[in-house]
Amino acid sequence: MNLRRERSLASGKMGFPCHRPDQVPVLLWLLLLILAPGREQSGTLPKAFLLLKPPWSRTFKGEKVTLTCKDDHSWAQRYVSWYCDGIPLESRRGTIQIDKSGYYTCKTPRSSFSDPVRVEFLSDWLILQASHPVFEGDDVTLRCLGKKEEDIYEKTYYKNKEEMRQWSQYHSEVRIHSVSRDNSEYYCTASGETLWSPWIETSKPLKIQVQELFPQPVLRVRPSQPIEGNPVNLKCDTWLPPPRSYIWLQFCFFREDKALEPGWSSSSELQIPTMWSEDLGSYWCQAKTVTPNIIKESLRSQIHVQRIPVSDVNLEIQPPEGQLIEGGDMVLICSVAKGTGTIAFSWHREGTERSLGRKMIRAMSAELRIVAVREQDAGRYYCSADNIQGPILSKRIRVTPRIPASHPILTVKTPRALAVVGDMVELRCEAQRGSPPILYRYYHEDVILGTNLAPSGGGASFSLCLTAERSGNYACEADNNLGAQRSKAVMLSVTVPVSRPVLTLNPAGPQAVVGDLLELHCEVQRGSPPILYWFYHEDIVLGNTSAPSGGGASFNFSLTTEHSGNYSCGADNGLGVQRSYMVTLNFTGQKHLPPELKYRSSHLGLSTSKVIHITVGVIGCLLSVPGLAATAYLVSYFRTQRKSGGPPATGTPSYSPKEHQEPSWSGPCCTDPHKPPHSEPPARMELQPVYSNVNPGDDNLVYSQIWSSQQISGNPAHSPRTHLKDEEPAVIYSELKKAQPEDTAGQAHEDPAENYENLPCAPSALDC
Repeated sequence: MNLRRERSLASGKMGFPCHRPDQVPVLLWLLLLILAPGREQSGTLPKAFLLLKPPWSRTFKGEKVTLTCKDDHSWAQRYVSWYCDGIPLESRRGTIQIDKSGYYTCKTPRSSFSDPVRVEFLSDWLILQASHPVFEGDDVTLRCLGKKEEDIYEKTYYKNKEEMRQWSQYHSEVRIHSVSRDNSEYYCTASGETLWSPWIETSKPLKIQVQELFPQPVLRVRPSQPIEGNPVNLKCDTWLPPPRSYIWLQFCFFREDKALEPGWSSSSELQIPTMWSEDLGSYWCQAKTVTPNIIKESLRSQIHVQRIPVSDVNLEIQPPEGQLIEGGDMVLICSVAKGTGTIAFSWHREGTERSLGRKMIRAMSAELRIVAVREQDAGRYYCSADNIQGPILSKRIRVTPRIPASHPILTVKTPRALAVVGDMVELRCEAQRGSPPILYRYYHEDVILGTNLAPSGGGASFSLCLTAERSGNYACEADNNLGAQRSKAVMLSVTVPVSRPVLTLNPAGPQAVVGDLLELHCEVQRGSPPILYWFYHEDIVLGNTSAPSGGGASFNFSLTTEHSGNYSCGADNGLGVQRSYMVTLNFTGQKHLPPELKYRSSHLGLSTSKVIHITVGVIGCLLSVPGLAATAYLVSYFRTQRKSGGPPATGTPSYSPKEHQEPSWSGPCCTDPHKPPHSEPPARMELQPVYSNVNPGDDNLVYSQIWSSQQISGNPAHSPRTHLKDEEPAVIYSELKKAQPEDTAGQAHEDPAENYENLPCAPSALDC
C-alpha cells in the first residue's frame, strides 16, 4: 500500500514565535510603519543588513541561527537595536543567537533599519531552504532537506506548482540564476521506498526573500529654486548594501527626455555651472549596474529658474574715485547689485546725445575703456542697465584729470651719529610733484606710524621717540587720491641699553662642595651687542667675559672655603652698566682627596681642608704666554733650589687689570617706567697673589702656597695690599720625575718642566 505524507502550510508546525498570537497583526503593522519610506530609509543614512549563520532562512526546530548586524562602515559591535516582529529585544550586541521563528530586523547608530528577514524553525520532516542574503540579480541556492537523508531516494523541485528538475539523493541542491523580486513560490518533494511500500513527503512552500540591490534613486536639486545665472547641483541619491559594495553603479541625468552631458558616468553628481531661465523643465536621473543589468530611475522633478530685475546701478571710475592722469586711460565700470539674465549696459556723458558705448552681456557688470583721456573729456558721466524691465540709471560722477604724486623721498634725522633708545628722530617725507593736497603716511616694517597732510603740496615731517622695537626699515607714502606712491626703505638701527642681568650659579646652594667647578652665568633679557659682563664676589671683581653677539656669558672657577658669600654680575654695552641682584652661596662640604694627596698633605703637616683648588683665572694666566713662561720659571727654580739644597724662596708677583671706563650718555627724551635705572659699577678690588715655594724634604714633591691679597684700584699709595679675610694658603703640588740610571749627561737640554708632574689642583678667585 502506498503511503503519502504531504504537509501543507495549514498543517505545518513552526518554532515558537517572538510574540503572542494575539499580538501578530498589531506588531506586523508597527513593523511595516517603522520600515516604511519617509523615515530614516529615505534620508541620508544607508540601511543596515543582516547576515545568517548558517546562511539559511529556514531550518529544523531545535537548531540555532546566529544573526549579525552590519552597517555601511563596519561590523557593529555594540549599541545595536534588535527587533523581532517589531518587539525590541534586550540584547545590544552586534551578534545574537535565535531559536524562534519571526521577522528579524536591526539598526545601528549610523544606519537605518535593515530589511526584515523571515527566519523559520520548522518541526516538519522535510523542509525547503533558500540561501541568505539574496539581492536582485543574484544566484540563489535551494536545498531540499529531510530529517533522514539516507531514506530519500528522489527529490523534486517546483516553482509555482510546476516541476523544475528531479535530483537524486546525492544532488540535494538546485541553483536559480539571476533572481528578481517577483512573487514566485517554491516547494520540493522527497520520495523513498520501504519494505512495505513507497512513500512521498512535501515541504512547506517558500518565497525567496530577495532584497533590493539598491533602492530607487532620488534626484536632489541644490538649491531647490535656483536663481538665474547661478550654478545648480544635481545628485542621483542611492546606495549599495555593504555585501555588494564591489558592484559599480553608473548614473545618467536627463532634462525632459534628453540626456545631459556627459551621459553615463560613475559619478552620482552633476553640476550645471550656470542656470538660465530657458533651462527650466523636468529633470530626472537613472542608476544602473553593468552586471547584472539592473536599471532604476528616479521620479521627475520640475526646476523653476527665477529671474531678478536689475537694481542699484552703479558707475565706477578707474583709476579710483575718478582721479585721472591726463593722457591716460579711463575705465567706466557699470554694475548692478541685483539682476539676472542678459543685461544691456550703456554709458553716457552729460551734454552728449549719443551714448559712448553699449554692451549686452550675461553678467552683473560691464566696462568701457576710453583711451588717452584729454582735458575736454572732463564732465559728468553716468550709465544705465536693463534686462527687459526698463533701463535703470546710475548716479552721475564728475571726472577731472589731475597729476598724481611722484615717489617721495624719506630722510631720517637723528640727534647723534648712533641712534639710542629714547632719542627723538624726525622722519621727513617729500614728493617732488603732485596735485595738492597730499597725504603722507609713515611706515615702520609696513606698519603705519602716523599721517600728515600737506594742503598746499611740498613735504611733511613726523617725529618719533625711539624704543627698542624701532630698529628696522622705514618708508613713507604720498597719496593725493590718484594712487599712493611709496618711497625707498631707509634702515635705522636703534641701540638698546642692557637690562638688569640675571645671575645663576651651577651648582647652586647646598649641592656645591669644595673642589667643585662653579659656573657663574650672567644674562640680560635685552640689550644691543656686544655686551661685556663683569663677575663679582663680595663686590670684588673676579673677571669679565664678552658676548659679541649678545646673550649671556659664563665664568668658571673651582670652589675653596673662601668662596662662600654673595655673588653678582654686571652688564655693559657702552650705554651704562646694569648690576644683577646678589646671589648667596653657602657650603660646608668638600670633595675627598686621592690617597696620595692625603698622604702628602699629612706628611707635610697640612690639614686636608687647606688643600684647595686654584681659580680658573690663575689657570688662564698660566696657560697664557706670560703664564707659561712664569710656570716654566717656577718649575726650573724649584728644581734648582732642590738640587742646590738652598732655602725656599717667596715671590709676590703683582698685576693690575685695566679699569673699565664708563661711557657718557645723555638722558633719554622719553622714558620707559618699566625699565630699571642704570647703576654704576662698584669700585674694583685688585687681587694680588703671594707665592711661597716650599720643599718639605720629600725627594719627589715640591709644592707652592699661595695667598691672595687685595688692593683698591686708584692711587697705589692709598690702596695697600691686604690679605683677604679668613685667608688660607692655596697649595700647588708638583712631583719631581726621577732620572733613569741610563740617563746621561748628554741630556742636559731637557725641559726643566718635564721633571715635574703637577698634581690635581684647582684655581682660586684670582683675576688674570
